[in-house]
Amino acid sequence: MASDTVCRTVRQYNKNPISVEDMKKLQEIAEDYRKVKLYVYQRYGGIGSLSKLYPGYTVQNEMTDSGLRAELGLPSVYFYLAMFDALGDIKGQWTRTKTKLLRLIGQNDNLSGDEKHYLRFLLKVNNAFTAVLNQEDIVLPKEMQGKYLELAAKVDAEKMHRYLCRQVRKYHVSNLVQGKTGQAESCTGFAISERAYRYGDEGGRKKRPDGQGKSADRCYGIYISTKENRKRIFVPLTDRNQYKSQLYIRLFPQEARIEISATIDVSVRSHEDYTNQTGLAMGVFTMLTTHEGHVYGEKLGEYQREYADWVREQTGNYNRNKTHNPGRKKYQAKKKRYEERLHSYINHELNRFLQTEKPRQLYIVKLPGAQSGGVNRKINHSVSMWQRGVYSETFGTKV
Repeated sequence: MASDTVCRTVRQYNKNPISVEDMKKLQEIAEDYRKVKLYVYQRYGGIGSLSKLYPGYTVQNEMTDSGLRAELGLPSVYFYLAMFDALGDIKGQWTRTKTKLLRLIGQNDNLSGDEKHYLRFLLKVNNAFTAVLNQEDIVLPKEMQGKYLELAAKVDAEKMHRYLCRQVRKYHVSNLVQGKTGQAESCTGFAISERAYRYGDEGGRKKRPDGQGKSADRCYGIYISTKENRKRIFVPLTDRNQYKSQLYIRLFPQEARIEISATIDVSVRSHEDYTNQTGLAMGVFTMLTTHEGHVYGEKLGEYQREYADWVREQTGNYNRNKTHNPGRKKYQAKKKRYEERLHSYINHELNRFLQTEKPRQLYIVKLPGAQSGGVNRKINHSVSMWQRGVYSETFGTKV
């Protein structure tokens, strides 16, 4: 049964530039948040910690006893969010590894049906999978143990275990260091729970700089906890919206600003007159083509080509003049304008498609994954900037 709500990400922005002092306090939190995540990746990302990942209480207890939080002086509200953030990444990496191995096993013609069945069982039963990788005896609950022994009797179990271990070593990112250390090296932001922030007006009224006239109106914004006990910094916001969920604070120190991301549940709109079945093909230069030949987003290629040509030109200029380049502020501002114009056009055409075709069911061809670029850099730039993620968000699926 379809859900009545969908999850969306909304964003808030600071109204005034963040002071250097306040930005430094936020960066200290982000830096410690990064250190905690990196510690968890390195300590619990390997094979030996598989048995501790589910449900995760063992990791939580060990992290509490590690003394890392006291060493960093990081409030618990940030410490445990960073820990579970990293733990979620580790679990996700293992899920991706298992999914890949299931696909490879199914495509391997050298394996018999019984061998494939046995390997799939090991991959889907976490305790069995953990035991095989750690070269331990497989001990499962009574009913499941009987099923395991039945499957193991039909194959060379030791051979299958060696095969599975080889595949994991080949495809799994060991300790997540290769896959996640690079991300953790930059302290761009941190998650924050409701215990560590509150919305409200700034305490007291602001006086005019010249000391004359009436005091200014109070600013509305968000109070964010810092590493200092009972100390919060106040950030004026551009809107008066309030959220009661976990937020993510992304820092932009060079621009003296932050971006706050929050997830909300939005009611699904129901259109009784949307009854058609529509097949869709998506293109890089022509956005959408239906099975009846109706076309939407004919100018997408023009917008995208102009954007890609500009980026390629700016990249070349920047690389040639690195030593004398004053910065990238103007570049980032214009790049953002190009993207906003492109997204505005895409959203307009998507709305036009929905209002015209009135689809109840969509049939979309799954597109190939990312591939290495060809010899033509002009084409590479254009394809790499294809906004396929906007389609995925609209249709609620990977395309």
